[in-house]
Amino acid sequence: MRFSITVAFQPVDELLTLARVADECGYDAISIPDHVVDLETLTTPYPYTPDGKRRWEHSAEWPDPWVLAGAMAAVTTNIHFYTSVYVAALRSPYQVAKAVGTVAALSGNRVAFGVGVGWCREEFELMGQDFGTRGKRTDEALDLLAELWSPGWNSFEGTFYPTPRLVMEPTPTARIPIYVGGLSEAGMRRAARHDGWIGDLYSTEEAGKHARRLAEIREELGRDGDFRFITALTDAFLPEQFAAAEEVGVTDVWTMPWAYYHGLECSLEQKVDGIRRFADDVLKPLEAAKL
Repeated sequence: MRFSITVAFQPVDELLTLARVADECGYDAISIPDHVVDLETLTTPYPYTPDGKRRWEHSAEWPDPWVLAGAMAAVTTNIHFYTSVYVAALRSPYQVAKAVGTVAALSGNRVAFGVGVGWCREEFELMGQDFGTRGKRTDEALDLLAELWSPGWNSFEGTFYPTPRLVMEPTPTARIPIYVGGLSEAGMRRAARHDGWIGDLYSTEEAGKHARRLAEIREELGRDGDFRFITALTDAFLPEQFAAAEEVGVTDVWTMPWAYYHGLECSLEQKVDGIRRFADDVLKPLEAAKL
């Protein structure tokens, strides 16, 4: 079981400290959310709450994920970074490839690309991108990114992004894993074709159901090898509960460790304390159990 810390909605001036402490305490990764803007008025309902309302206040900060990952990589040594999730179809895939590839090169390949198709029609319209084709464009963009992250001259034949021979440097020296978010059948199939799936907030029983469905799809597609199942758990607090989640297919848990001890609204000092205490109370016992 690996643990990631999500930095969603945290003040930007606290983030480098949180990354340094997480790195020191042995967490696997930092999970970074993505939105370009937060529009005041939406007709599109937020898909992950029963009432369709957003989980955050309008004052929540949304730093650019790749600028943030580069800054955190500069003050850490071992911890990895992934987006949860990046809405690639809002942007040009060439700009996406350049940003992610640069952070990979600067960080010593401590980057994974977590991607989703997006839910907010108004944000797509503001960015001048077609909402209706976002799934198809995401699929094509992921194939194109693999080419753009490869050394030497590359070209690409596509419906949306036909690409003449070109080179993009710096080139990552290792393949960048791709994790996909989305609970729809299309989202799960997209994830199954890549390296992992990023979920939302689930009970262990719900997570196990999703893990089984992904395993079925991967078997159907003839996919094998490592596959990450990344989610938050609503009913796991103790080492034995996380171990039980691992038994049903959860490989990675993202969390805000300070919430277990101080609640979600707390000071930087309390967040640091929570990161350290959770490492002592959960990460270390789970590691010791495997020895």
